[in-house]
Amino acid sequence: MLFDSGYFALFLASFLAATVVPFSSEALLSGMLASNYNLYWCLGLATLGNWLGGMTSYGLGWLGKTQWIEKYLRIKHSQIEKTQKKVAGKELWIALFCWLPGIGDVIAVLLGLLKVNVWLAAIGMLIGKLVRYIVWALLTLEVINWFQ
Repeated sequence: MLFDSGYFALFLASFLAATVVPFSSEALLSGMLASNYNLYWCLGLATLGNWLGGMTSYGLGWLGKTQWIEKYLRIKHSQIEKTQKKVAGKELWIALFCWLPGIGDVIAVLLGLLKVNVWLAAIGMLIGKLVRYIVWALLTLEVINWFQ
């Protein structure tokens, strides 16, 4: 079982959950907290793994070419430029939402495809993912307290 694999399993699960692989790291985090693993290590490793997974998705997007968007998605170059202008200056705020289930991975890839500032994307992504895990951990601990 993943709970027996410890912190490395949490890191790996969190990394995979931030890529296009459909996986939920929250269940593992909850199980580890219920098994008295260290809260801070769990939060740190889950956040680090998920952030690195998100940055990997961003990097894959960065490797993509806008010509591919035009060719395969049939989106005009003028629309791509318009989107880049709309995103400019909001990179950090948009990256905060990379934690969202389902669309967060797509947001990370799109930020890379649009070649937004890597530092702003990285910081926004890190903050968003950290806050998500903190909230999840606090909710988990609250539920655990109900049953004690």
